[in-house]
Amino acid sequence: MNFLFIHQNFPGQYRHLAPALAANPKHRVVAMRIGDNLRWQGVEVMGYPIKGENTANGHPWLIDLHPKLIRAEAVARKAIELRDSGFTPDVIIAHPGWGETLLLREVWPTVPIGLYCEFFYSANGADVGFDPEFPPTSDALSNAGRLRVKNVNQLLALEDASRGISPTRWQQGLYPERIRQSIDVIHDGIDTQMLQPNPKVGMRLREKMTLTRNDEIVTFVNRNLEPYRGYHVFMRALPELLKRRPKARVLIVGADGASYGAAPANGNTWRNIFLEEVRDQLDMSRVHFVGRLQYPDFVQMLQLSRVHVYLTYPFVLSWSLLETMSVGGAIVASRTAPVEEVIEHGTHGLLVDFFDGAGLVDRVCELLDNPPLAQRLARAARERIVADYDLRTRCLPRQLEWVQRVAEGN
Repeated sequence: MNFLFIHQNFPGQYRHLAPALAANPKHRVVAMRIGDNLRWQGVEVMGYPIKGENTANGHPWLIDLHPKLIRAEAVARKAIELRDSGFTPDVIIAHPGWGETLLLREVWPTVPIGLYCEFFYSANGADVGFDPEFPPTSDALSNAGRLRVKNVNQLLALEDASRGISPTRWQQGLYPERIRQSIDVIHDGIDTQMLQPNPKVGMRLREKMTLTRNDEIVTFVNRNLEPYRGYHVFMRALPELLKRRPKARVLIVGADGASYGAAPANGNTWRNIFLEEVRDQLDMSRVHFVGRLQYPDFVQMLQLSRVHVYLTYPFVLSWSLLETMSVGGAIVASRTAPVEEVIEHGTHGLLVDFFDGAGLVDRVCELLDNPPLAQRLARAARERIVADYDLRTRCLPRQLEWVQRVAEGN
């Protein structure tokens, strides 16, 4: 069979599925992304160029849609080249978030399409309006209109799709009910064989300091340090945490950009804004901003952690939380809907209200003061991931079955 993956940052969520299909010599797997051509784990990756301005004149709500149309045209022209070279996919598997699938029906009118349904925008019940410190525009109609237009791209893509896939029930539940019934819930998968506890782990910091499991390490991870993942709440809790834990060291992973919410208007970074807010209350020799880590170093850091803190708005659930559970991490996390799908308070970790900095400190200290409790929660967290999110025994087999269902038009 012929498979075509489309994702502007390929492999993205297809880092396991695409190579698994390519491993079958009877399959040809092609992918499209922004960038250069290359071959990756048996997948022929074709880059497509982006031309034109990523801005739109006219109604301000169209600003989000304009770059999606640019991507749609670029992908369609590359797809025509692929079709004219003799390639016709049996299945197209794509992420609809950036508009890349919008014109594929003009190229391959009957090829079944399976979509990764990651997030459907809403003015209520999810990220928008959750944090009173960063409210949406005061014009409720403008806010609702902007979000509805952000969903136009996905709705058009879903009209062409055979089936969808969402990694969590909560994310599936964001979609309108008439669409939800065609979206299967299958997580991307966690490699629990690689992500295991390692009591002998050690990690050397840039400061030439080597840390082990004997050290009292608290970890916090964002792709980019920003409010969507609770960076502001964590930083404001740090002075009290370090005061109560004089031997603790805090490792903070993340870059200075903005992955999800808006960047600060003044050109500053969220990292600096909230660090400067509390810097004079911190012993900075015990606070380590490590930036982004290579994946093996990232795994070592998770294995090293005594307590891992994970905070998030009601938004897409981070891989890092499930990876921490897989390595047997003791976790304090926000009591938000995506988290509650995988962590039951007192069973797999401890939950706290997202905005409760004092409660966050109390829960972290509770785990540091009670190693038997931390160990029990950590064991249960790993058992949860192995049972329900393991890549090889659960998620990847179900993804392959899903691909077959898409191919059959079911």
